[in-house]
Formats: sequence, structure tokens, C-alpha cells
Amino acid sequence: MLESLLPYFLLVLFLFVLFIIWRNNARKYISSSTVASAYDAWTQDKLLERLWGEHIHLGYYPAGKKNIDFRKAKIQFVHELVKWSGLDTLPKGSRILDIGCGIGGSARILAKYYGFNVTGITISPAQVKRARELTPLGLSCDFQVMDALDLKFEDGTFDAVWSVEAGAHMNDKTKFADEMLRTLRPGGYLTLADWNSRDLRAYPPSFVEKLVLKQLLEQWVHPNFMSVNEFTSILRTNKNSSGKVVSENWNSYTNPSWYDSIFEGFRRPFSILSLGPLAIVKSIREIPTILLMNWAFKKGLMEFGVYKCRG
Repeated sequence: MLESLLPYFLLVLFLFVLFIIWRNNARKYISSSTVASAYDAWTQDKLLERLWGEHIHLGYYPAGKKNIDFRKAKIQFVHELVKWSGLDTLPKGSRILDIGCGIGGSARILAKYYGFNVTGITISPAQVKRARELTPLGLSCDFQVMDALDLKFEDGTFDAVWSVEAGAHMNDKTKFADEMLRTLRPGGYLTLADWNSRDLRAYPPSFVEKLVLKQLLEQWVHPNFMSVNEFTSILRTNKNSSGKVVSENWNSYTNPSWYDSIFEGFRRPFSILSLGPLAIVKSIREIPTILLMNWAFKKGLMEFGVYKCRG
């Protein structure tokens, strides 16, 4: 009888140990330096790059279709956001600021396929180093370490400002909007995609939802989330905005990404195994947060907001 229960006991023990590792290694937001440290670590261990390619952001699945290669879905996301926001109407040579550029995946697409001159900024020195390594000579991309809340550019420097999944790491969303719109020329294009919560003031979270939100904040260095409507209002009332802001919820197009981000480990096992035993532990450690993200987005507790407006 005891022998037959042993596999179940070991499974429970494994899950308990995983939970302890997950909780004790939380990445709580303290300051921008904690964001930089987290992305430095993710970049230097190469796990995300090996699994997901050059793009850390979610993918785009037309009409929620799931049978799409995860890496291709990420590339498709960039093209869909360009088309939706109108960036494809800008002439070649236009100056683009990519805020939260990661290791440069989106910047290289914007430069290669649309002929833009792209400046990518990130708080992570390791990401800048890797972005430069991955960018071919001759491609109009420049990468710099810079805080998005203190951009070192003159007013109206760029024809467009692009940011994907960076705003959730900003502790001051109003300042984030101020800096983006300040550096955008009059009539320029702002294109933004981000993780948002639903309106928690109008629809307060339940006890379980509060626990989930707490984990989503603490595990991936997020200081706070804001609803799509709240951030839309910030953009609309900014002194450098035209006031014409369009926002949408792209949950239905991006939600398949969460399961795909886990399945990539099974599709490309050598990507993990080639990095050694510690990489296996690190990859398993991310699964609970990914599953919580999937649940939150499916239930509408979280929303994938996309925004476009003119300077």
C-alpha cells in the first residue's frame, strides 16, 4: 500500500519544493535597478533567447488560431502592430524610438522591413550588449542603456515612438507617457502595447484575484498595473498629445502565447538541456507565473492593451 502511494508522495514533494523555490526567488520591484538586474540575468543565462528567439514579447494569432509557430507569431505581432498603428505610412528613414527594446528583435524588423532608423533603449546593459551582437552591420539600429522615465533626447526628436510590454515595469505611468510624447515630433506616431489590469476601481478584485495580482507583480518586477482606460486617459490629456487616442484589447490575438511559451520547452528541449541542469530548474521555475498570467488574461483580470495616438 505504501509503495503504491510513493509516486504520488514524490510528486507532491516535487511540487512543494518548486513552490518554495518560486516564492523564495520572487523578483519584487524595488526600483528601476531591480528591473535592470532581472533583465540582465535573463539575458546572460540565454534561456529565454534559446527558447523564444529574439522576441520576449507575446505573439499574434489571427482570430485566436493556435497552430502557428510561436516565434513566427512574435514576428507577426510586430507587423500587425505596425499596420494597426499606421507606422507603415511613414517614409523610409523615419526616426523611431523603441522603448524597452530587449535584445533588439522589434528594432531589427522596423529597420529591415520598413527602412526606419531605429534607436532602441533599455534599462539593462546586458540587453544592449546582446542587441548589438545580434544586429548585422549596415542595419540602421542603435542601442543604448537609458531609463524610459528620464529620456536623454531633445523634444520632438522622433517621428514615432514604439514600446511593447515595457510600461508595466514603470512605477510612474504618467511620467512614462510624458517622456514618450515629449520626444515625439508634432504629428508623429505613438505605438504602444502593454499588459494592463482591468479597471480595479470599477470592478474590485476578489480575494483570489488579489492573490494572483500580487504574484504577477512580485514575480516579474512589476510595480503596478493600470487599466487600458486609465492609461488611455493619461495619453489623451497629455499636453503633447493630439488628444486622439485609440486603444483596444488584444487578448484574443495574444492569449495563445502563454501556453506556447511553455510548450516551446518540449518542442525545443535541447535549447534548455544545452545550457546545463540549472537551466532546467530555471525554466520550470517560470511555469507557475506563466500559468497565472494565462488564467488572469483568460478571465479578463488582465488585458493586453494596444494604443495609438499622434503627437
